[in-house]
Amino acid sequence: MSRFATAPNPIRSLLVANRGEIAVRVIRTARALGLRTIAVYSDADAGAPHVRAADEAVRIGPASAAESYLNIDAILAAARATGADAIHPGYGFLSENAGFVRACDAAGITFVGPSADAVAAMGSKIAAKRIAAEHGVPTVPGYHGDDQSPETLAREAERIGYPVLIKASAGGGGRGMRAVHKAEEFSSALSAAQAEATSAFGDGSVLLERFIGRPRHLEVQVVGDAHGNIVHLFERDCSVQRNNQKVIEEAPAPNLTPAAREALQDAALRLARAIGYTSAGTVEFIMEEGSAEPFFLEMNTRLQVEHPVTEEITGVDLVEWQLIVAAGLPLPLAQAQIHARGHAIEVRLAAERADQGFAPAIGRFVRVGPVEGMRLDTGIADGSEVGLHYDSMLAKAIAWAPSRAEAVARLSAGLARLPVLGTPTNQAFLKDCLARPDFAQARATTRFLPENFPEGWAPEPRALARVRALAAAFWMWGPGGGAAATPLHARTGFRVMGARRPARVELDVSDDYGTAKLALIRGPEGASAEVEGETLPLTLPSGEGWVHEGLPVFSLRDGDTVHLAHDALALSAQVGLAIEIDSLAKVEGAGSGALTAPLPGLVTQVAVRPGDRVAQGATVLQMEAMKLVHTLAAHAAGTVAAVHCAAGDTVRAGALLVEITPDEEED
Repeated sequence: MSRFATAPNPIRSLLVANRGEIAVRVIRTARALGLRTIAVYSDADAGAPHVRAADEAVRIGPASAAESYLNIDAILAAARATGADAIHPGYGFLSENAGFVRACDAAGITFVGPSADAVAAMGSKIAAKRIAAEHGVPTVPGYHGDDQSPETLAREAERIGYPVLIKASAGGGGRGMRAVHKAEEFSSALSAAQAEATSAFGDGSVLLERFIGRPRHLEVQVVGDAHGNIVHLFERDCSVQRNNQKVIEEAPAPNLTPAAREALQDAALRLARAIGYTSAGTVEFIMEEGSAEPFFLEMNTRLQVEHPVTEEITGVDLVEWQLIVAAGLPLPLAQAQIHARGHAIEVRLAAERADQGFAPAIGRFVRVGPVEGMRLDTGIADGSEVGLHYDSMLAKAIAWAPSRAEAVARLSAGLARLPVLGTPTNQAFLKDCLARPDFAQARATTRFLPENFPEGWAPEPRALARVRALAAAFWMWGPGGGAAATPLHARTGFRVMGARRPARVELDVSDDYGTAKLALIRGPEGASAEVEGETLPLTLPSGEGWVHEGLPVFSLRDGDTVHLAHDALALSAQVGLAIEIDSLAKVEGAGSGALTAPLPGLVTQVAVRPGDRVAQGATVLQMEAMKLVHTLAAHAAGTVAAVHCAAGDTVRAGALLVEITPDEEED
């Protein structure tokens, strides 16, 4: 019989109140421990990997998170209907909702996490900082008071000294946060931060802190049980961030003095003991670059996205420890028995256009990993659809090695060999981050991205040209290709120069990054491509074993589209013979009267029909994208020629929505 079945709080069946990679991750450990697993899903996730991974699955509502993964009543109903003994919340959604913890308690279902009181105590940044200060945990000098009047806050900002940071008390993720460098900027920044905090969290309370210009973001993993044991599992560095969202995490934190490391760990344990913390949690700190003085930031009362790097250096399964604690059992190891070994680094793979300001991407994946030598925690698989209803994070790639330099190299090599085809991701961007000297030399602060990519990220031109050439070669010579296997025998497209001279074909390519013209050349000495005035040697397709310049080429034909990835850079391309088409390079919806989607989103209103007359600036349609409402207006007066969408349609970025024939200007 399982130790969980005979524990003080017996657990035989576990419901995972989440989705994506964390749901798959929790289910994997639970099943290994002999527990029956139950997944919940929205309409958008009916065929998702986490649903297939569980022993049983229950629909809990429509695609909207508010009607499904945030619906406490629906989740508890699913738990009762399936006989679940416990609920694991994962991260995000209801994982730090004290009301949900109390609802589980009231229903007699074990919540795999800390007590409702601990969640509530750390849920307010103001309250958390007060508790920290009361127990000797250093905090950033600031104001955490109840008096939220503009006059008091302005006065406290002067006392702290500019620059100051305004932060929403009730939330995170950068919402309700403003850096203020001058007193005359404070009033408007305060109003904006309070309005954003009210909209995002229903609470406009803010706190003030000294602004730390070049901070490192450090955190300590703690775990406590109901028997009074609390341990730390060392620290992580999460300084590489985008808009206060972590991008790369590693453990242990590099370039720390022994004194700073000990101060972090001691402060984290002191705070955890102060609130009688049970389960896994993370105490976060901020520290000025070059300093050895950490300041308490907040405590996350849940499993962190980045928990795998801690697992890799300690050999501890943190989900298993969460379940052990929830079952009322003591922690398996004491502090002296927990050791750090080697170094681990994690990157977050997301469905984003890194080249377009990290706009979310939607679509269907046609091929997804894994790759040897690298851990891949993923919530997607071949055929997975990615929409706009949830967070864009898809998977986490993690590498461990005896040293940090080896871990960086192993993770970079793993990303170069990881196939993710069908929908744009940030994979190539992540590999570029690992290669930057600031990261390689462990000098990263939260300023890493703006300092290393001041103009934003774009694929390196030669790398893009190479991948386009490979895509064209696959279109031409891969299975079901666009020409005969031997160009000398092709009847169309190629210009044959002579028995000993190479054959040449001109092609147009249209892909995720734009358009290009290129030429494929094949002769007795091999194949090459001319792209952007440069000649690139080509290795021709050879099935699953296709390798170019020492790295695998992943390619797949999906109708008229070629999906191809090489050295972490992937694209989906349409290729055609230049002599047979005007150009595949035509931008979708090009023309002064065309309206295209500025971002992937949901069309909510179409105000015109074909044949309607519209004035310049008239509203044509509205769409929701990235939680904002976008109104698209006519660029010029004219007549609606065609409408290519309807209310309720989900559209990708750049999709042609409405065509308007502009009025002819009078001479």
